[in-house]
Amino acid sequence: MITKLLIANRGEIACRIIRTARNMGIATVAVYSDADAKALHVRQADESVHIGPSPAAESYLVGEKIIAAAKQTGADAIHPGYGFLSENADFAQAVIDAGLIWVGPKPSSIRAMGLKDAAKQLMRAAGVPVTPGYDGSDQSVERLTKEAEAIGYPVLIKAVAGGGGKGMRKVDAPEDFVVALESCRREAKASFGNDEVLLEKWITSPRHIEVQVFGDSFGQVVHLFERDCSLQRRHQKVIEEAPAPGMDAATREAICAAAVRAAKAVDYEGAGTIEFIADASEGLRSTHIFFMEMNTRLQVEHPVTEEITGVDLVEWQLRVASGEPLPLAQEELSINGHAIEARLYAEDPAKGFLPSTGTLEMFAIDDGYARIETGVAQGDAISPFYDPMIAKIVTHAETREQAIWRMEDCLSQQLVFPVKTNAPFLLRALLSQEFTSAQLDTGLIGRNPDWADAVSPSQAALAQAAQAMIHREVAAHPVAVSGFRLNAPVQSAVAMMLGNTVVTGDAAQPFAGVRQRDDGQTVWLNEAGETFALKPFAARGTGQASAADGAIIAPMPGKVIAVDVSEGQAVTAGQRLMVLEAMKMEHALTAPFDGVIKGLAVSAGSQVQVEAVLATVVPAPSDE
Repeated sequence: MITKLLIANRGEIACRIIRTARNMGIATVAVYSDADAKALHVRQADESVHIGPSPAAESYLVGEKIIAAAKQTGADAIHPGYGFLSENADFAQAVIDAGLIWVGPKPSSIRAMGLKDAAKQLMRAAGVPVTPGYDGSDQSVERLTKEAEAIGYPVLIKAVAGGGGKGMRKVDAPEDFVVALESCRREAKASFGNDEVLLEKWITSPRHIEVQVFGDSFGQVVHLFERDCSLQRRHQKVIEEAPAPGMDAATREAICAAAVRAAKAVDYEGAGTIEFIADASEGLRSTHIFFMEMNTRLQVEHPVTEEITGVDLVEWQLRVASGEPLPLAQEELSINGHAIEARLYAEDPAKGFLPSTGTLEMFAIDDGYARIETGVAQGDAISPFYDPMIAKIVTHAETREQAIWRMEDCLSQQLVFPVKTNAPFLLRALLSQEFTSAQLDTGLIGRNPDWADAVSPSQAALAQAAQAMIHREVAAHPVAVSGFRLNAPVQSAVAMMLGNTVVTGDAAQPFAGVRQRDDGQTVWLNEAGETFALKPFAARGTGQASAADGAIIAPMPGKVIAVDVSEGQAVTAGQRLMVLEAMKMEHALTAPFDGVIKGLAVSAGSQVQVEAVLATVVPAPSDE
């Protein structure tokens, strides 16, 4: 058995692996970048090693530094988690060549499934149904354009080395194909170092169904049933669940058997996921489910499988990597109840889901009905260098309806501030008629843009905050407010600060009954998933600097990767001016109105800070 494990990752997955390792009596080693020097996974591990600057390319993606850290600390195994180097066959081989245990599949299996085009060809040979499309070696624009026309629009462009929703573009019309192809290739090159793509027919009512598989070194492969990951935004999973709603026994048997065949075709060891796309226009049917890709690692959403099977998948990984057989046979695995996972991101849905960074002054997630997987704690900082997911919330119950209720309760109780989160968006999606009735497909979020609307505190919530502040004054100055009565306060209107805005709550009015915390200076409330921080009003200036109309302002720290305009150039409203890359996402900045570019302050490659003025659009001179 492994005795000391180095975790080549960060955040919640590093903390998750540490927990299981500790339960198994295995010592742990964390690695960290400059930005993560005080991170939770570093605090929880038995040992830690600094591996470089904050950018992942200079730390978490440098395999030589990670192997050196393992040697330095006497670790005998490396667990890659997910993301970063988890599906890098060369790194896996380097770990093995260094005499260390690689907690993952064999490098040959990673290579076989690492490129989507080769994987599809391999699956065809193994009798696994694949999505119609083009995965040939001719990558010329002319050939790809011709193949897209032959497939028929809409088509999906996918990076062959892609994953996590990166390097994917849906194209609805021929005139949009070349622009989408260029954007997809640029993102794929930046994210994976490979700009080759494949094309697939766009399924009009698609559901994303995936099967958890597990193999050992003795040739045994089992499945641990399916997950439904159809609720996605820009191909990034948002809410996942297991088992898939509407999956009958015959269809489950067919899709899970296909997943096992796929794993056996590459002599698979360890945890892996076979992802399928289902045409659900007539419900889930085995004849309308197609192989998409295999993820040769642990998935972000693995907890829902653990919840319905009672299996610790990380423990299985460590045992199989140590040379043990699978702990359970297929007939010993069964489904128990229903589980749902929601990904809590540090982002602002009302501002186009822009990542939100800063220090977590308040971070409290109620785990009464939920399993919380997180890599941060109150007082920690959310940096711009890594993925913005700050927690996974997982609920499990006997029925899907109960699991939804428990998730609603948790999202309605969490308090996170001042970092913005997608909790209000998650609540709207979770409680929508489409989700509760399991009318799912991957386009559901795109058809409901109002789920991202900003949330403002209701008068009932402000009344609750006012009550809390009056109670605070009663406790602090009982003599001064001796005439105060709870049922009829002498002065019921309380002025409060909500950010830089003065709001008033009437303590005499019925209040909301939402989650509340009072730290003596701030009243924190959660309403509809949003956290509001209210402070007593004190008359003072509340001036706040703001850029003039027309200023193009960086919404977050990042790197300018493209500038489409030049000084003095005329532009039209909505025209793309430049592209900012942050947290592994591209964000286009556009002209707010017709005008002329003045004061262009950046070029491709520039690093910028939040709220920096990058350029200004001024109205074009009048002809009169």
